[in-house]
Formats: sequence, C-alpha cells, structure tokens
Amino acid sequence: MKIFSGNSDPELAKEICGHLNISLGDAEVSTFSDGEIMVQINENVRGRDVFVVQSTCNPVNHNLMELLIMIDAMKRASARRITAVLPYYGYARQDRKVLPRVPITAKLVADLITTAGANRVLTMDLHAGQIQGFFNIPVDNLYSAPILLDYFRKNGMHGEGCVVVSPDAGGVQRARAFAKRLNASLAIIDKRRTMPNESKVMNLIGEVEGKKALILDDMVDTAGTLAEASSAIMNQGAMSVSACCTHPVLSGPALTRINESALNKVVATNSIPFKKGDQCKKIVILSIGELFSKAIQNIHEETTISTLFE
Repeated sequence: MKIFSGNSDPELAKEICGHLNISLGDAEVSTFSDGEIMVQINENVRGRDVFVVQSTCNPVNHNLMELLIMIDAMKRASARRITAVLPYYGYARQDRKVLPRVPITAKLVADLITTAGANRVLTMDLHAGQIQGFFNIPVDNLYSAPILLDYFRKNGMHGEGCVVVSPDAGGVQRARAFAKRLNASLAIIDKRRTMPNESKVMNLIGEVEGKKALILDDMVDTAGTLAEASSAIMNQGAMSVSACCTHPVLSGPALTRINESALNKVVATNSIPFKKGDQCKKIVILSIGELFSKAIQNIHEETTISTLFE
C-alpha cells in the first residue's frame, strides 16, 4: 500500500499515514511558470495498491487537475489499483439540471476521475447520495456523523432539552437521523434561495423555545443560511444555537457572518483544510484522519467498511 498527496491538504494525508504507521509517498507536485501542473512520482508504484489523497476544495480547478494528473501518472507507472481519496468532492452541488441549458458538473467530474484511471473512489458526505451512481467504478461514501455525534454527546448536547434543526427541506432526512441518535427533537427551516449563495428564511417549523438548538448541514459556504437561521431560532426563544457541518467551505464573507451571528459555535471536520490564521473562536475543527485511515486499511485488505458507518 502506498499513500500519496497533492497540495490540497498534505497535513491530513500525513495524519492518515501516521494512523497506518507508514510514510507518505514521495511525489513532487509543482507548477510551471505558465500555470501548468507538473507531477513526478519519485518511488516505485508498480503493482502497488495506491491511494491519492486530494480534496477538490479552493482552488477547486487547480486541485482537481492535480488529482487527475497524479492518477494518470500512477496509471502509467503500472500501479495495480488506484483509489482517489476525496474527503471533499467539489462540484457536488451541480448534480442535476435546475434550469434550462445548464451542465451536470458532478457527473462530468466523475467521468474525468474515471477516465484519468481511478479504479475506486473514497469520499465523505456527498452533497447528494445519488452522485455515487455517476461513477462507473466503486464509490465508498463515508459519514462524519459518528465523529460529530461523539463530540456533542461529550459536550452535553443531547436529550429532550435539545433540538436539531434542518436548514432546508432537503436536509430533513439527515437531521432526523441525527436527532434520533441524540434523543433530541426536530425542527425545520423553510427558506427560499433568491440567488446562488443567497437565501432568505421564511418560517421555522417546530418547537425550539427553551431548548439548545443545533443546526445541521453537510457544508457551510458563505454562511448566509446559518446567520439567518440562527437569528430566526433565537427570536423563537431558543436558549442557545450552535451549528455543525462536514465540509467548512467558508468562502467570501463566511467568517465575518459567523462572528457577527447569534451562533455559539460551528463544529466542522478537516475534510477541507482550515487555515489557522483565518480561524475564529467560534469554529471547532474535528479530525477525520483516523476514520479515513480505517477505511483505507479495510479497502486494502478487501474487508468491509460498513462498520465505519455505525
């Protein structure tokens, strides 16, 4: 088994290697003066089980091209099997045609990864579960819920005094499952999206008065929904409001909005690297390194990863 990393998050790749007691593969991923990406694999991978760790986060297009070129280099070096490890799968929000004459980019990216030479994909909390069907190769979609649930249980966020809030109708199933495991009640935000990255909270369905509220989403981008939702929840008499997500995209005014919002804290994973210099006191980052190391070990040994979903 060999694990390599692009430039999106080498620290996570090193953490995964640490859990597996192996060294990170020697690969040079650099850029020519005109912006073209150059990859050089500096060790033998012939006949090896290779894992390439690369989140397609900001800069999305550059990180995606690094991934594709690394996979191609591994394939041409006769790797036995290549698994693309994407803690965050970019372009996942463009998974269907919502308007005339628009692309389904999530499918296009799946085709690019497959054509580059990947034999398998390991990812976490896809924006839409059906994206697994966009691939013609096996896809393992891990869940961050066990990590997040463990954190909230240890911090007293469970029981009848808590309510899990879905930020939209599409996230109700995820929020219901989360609430069940915390023995908490469920509420739903009715929002209207006015334009990309902008939405307006119209109504709050459910009882939050006198309870600790927890907003659950798969990703936080500009944090507009979180800021509006937290304000609406507090206006309905909640004791406090926190939020959690898997993917802290945190683009544009996100950090400012979180700092100025009614949120106590935002708990997220390191599926996307969060720069220490940008960190605000309200954001808590949990590591997914151990979870991914277990999944990689099980894939390498051809054993089940179903136990990691529990």
